[in-house]
Amino acid sequence: MTYKETLDWMFAQLPMYQREGKTAFKKDLTNTLALSKELNFPDKKFKSIHVGGTNGKGSTSHLLASMLQEAGYKVGLYTSPHLKNFTERIRINGEEIPKRKITAFISKHKDFLAQQKLSFFEMTVGLAFDYFASQKVDIAIVEVGLGGRLDSTNIITPEIAVITNIGLDHTQFLGETLPEIAFEKAGIIKKNVPVIIGEEQIAVKNVFLAKAAAEKAPIYFASDEVGRYQTDLLGDYQEKNTKTAVAAIKKLKGFQVSEENIKNGLLHVVKNTNLKGRWQILQEHPKVICDTAHNKEGLEIVLNQLQKEQGKQLHIVLGVVSDKKLEDLLPLFPKAASYYFCKPNIPRGMSEAVLQEKATAFDLFGKKYASVEEAYKASLRSANQEDVIYVGGSTFVVAEII
Repeated sequence: MTYKETLDWMFAQLPMYQREGKTAFKKDLTNTLALSKELNFPDKKFKSIHVGGTNGKGSTSHLLASMLQEAGYKVGLYTSPHLKNFTERIRINGEEIPKRKITAFISKHKDFLAQQKLSFFEMTVGLAFDYFASQKVDIAIVEVGLGGRLDSTNIITPEIAVITNIGLDHTQFLGETLPEIAFEKAGIIKKNVPVIIGEEQIAVKNVFLAKAAAEKAPIYFASDEVGRYQTDLLGDYQEKNTKTAVAAIKKLKGFQVSEENIKNGLLHVVKNTNLKGRWQILQEHPKVICDTAHNKEGLEIVLNQLQKEQGKQLHIVLGVVSDKKLEDLLPLFPKAASYYFCKPNIPRGMSEAVLQEKATAFDLFGKKYASVEEAYKASLRSANQEDVIYVGGSTFVVAEII
């Protein structure tokens, strides 16, 4: 199969969360464990750091990878979803997995993958772990896909686990309350494995303490740490992610990472790992900022930062997926902005007409466009040189304009 045929086959197998939503969610690890056995247990052949949480787990994963790269280690990085290319999900020292490796993996194991009815996400996790093992990485940073306890990545026994924070996202899978969601996220806490909690939240602290006690896992709250570090990641929310990542590095045993490595790693995240879409400035005059924040907690921070931008007029290109609770999100957006409503180009994207109608009820006014590209181009035509354009609401909206 060609690379395109390989990806088409992977995307077509069974519903994938990125495209379909709830129907893609698997309720156990049976398939992933079966694939691990088929691949001769690659997950047992490399050391890892497991990173979960509601917001910031992607950025935190990249921060960790960059610091370890600066210390001279060969670092695998598994994240999801991708913005532009599937290969972004699997990297070693910032280099994306070669397309030929993906084609070879699927060709070799296609019969098993089909027979076992593995989901897109399950086979991608297997591919990542197989690649990291074959390339003999010193350590891999593995981002949880969804939840934690039942996530396909949760077959690893890491050196350290990280849980950034807990917010009300993916409630249709993980529970309607913060403690219910925290219980699922706490599922990555393993016996005797230290765990770093990024934010000390009263509503969920006892969930983590109980799980850590049951597993005899040393637990640390990064928000207790003093000190502030600079990073090349520009979003205000990166202050918490940076503190979390540094706390994890300092508790990681068996790896030598100096203060200089930490400092340089934080300052060179984009160069070292090719991170995109986090408060990324695409151009000046008019200034265009995009960010992948897509839930209440993430958008609150991003929109507060946006209000600090000095511009004559704010233009917002906005699209969301259909399972978002708009009554929680839309009140966060500024009423004075000009809106360009659009539908991300995935099956579960919310129609631009529905989004416009819902937004109008919150006094957010603008025109609707059939595609993200049309909306973005319209914003560029309308904006003056001194204006600010923000593109967001969904990872998939950002992906289409980067």
